[in-house]
Amino acid sequence: MGLELYLDLLSQPCRAVYIFARKNGIPFELRTVELLKGGPRLGFRELTDRGGAWSVAILLYLMRKYKVPDYWYPQDLQACARVDEYLAWQHTTLRRNCLRALWHKVMLPVFLGEPVSPQMLAATLAELDETLQLLEDKFLQNKAFLIGSHISLADLVAITELMHPVGAGCQVFEGRPKLAAWRQRVEAAVGEDLFQEAHKVILKVKDSPPADPTIKQKLMPGLLAMIR
Repeated sequence: MGLELYLDLLSQPCRAVYIFARKNGIPFELRTVELLKGGPRLGFRELTDRGGAWSVAILLYLMRKYKVPDYWYPQDLQACARVDEYLAWQHTTLRRNCLRALWHKVMLPVFLGEPVSPQMLAATLAELDETLQLLEDKFLQNKAFLIGSHISLADLVAITELMHPVGAGCQVFEGRPKLAAWRQRVEAAVGEDLFQEAHKVILKVKDSPPADPTIKQKLMPGLLAMIR
């Protein structure tokens, strides 16, 4: 048995893993997981070992296991440290705020039928805007990519996070020419066809039918804790 990836492309970390594996020609079998229907844990299986893991752990595993270009996770210590810095920062900042924007704007009111107050939505979007500014000022600055002149895992993880609010209808790149130009460079670096393929599900998320009541009951406790 070769590499199996258990992914749901509605999930932003799953999209990063999917794009990375496909872009680098890593052979794998996709095992689709439907998280909104209470699917099993995300992860990977290779040979006889099954591992549940978050995307950064899977990305680093694939990086070390397979022969991929160095720029994804550079051997140069300073460049590698900058990638690590971003990956550590994004968990409680960009990832959290992109996720909350999606759920507060679309998934709670449309998918689960739970109202979100205008005040809460406004606060969520304001926090996302502050995080986008920090992403530009601290990481992108005037560089082509977040770490330097080449794409890295940092860019891949960042762009897949940002497509969450894009799928919800948020204009996250509007009025941010540097960030918009960076997005175009990232898309070109991974390949536009692959990029669109990986984001097909999230870009149609606004059309999701209402959840079955039993699914809603199962999802709500963990969901509310996740998007606070």
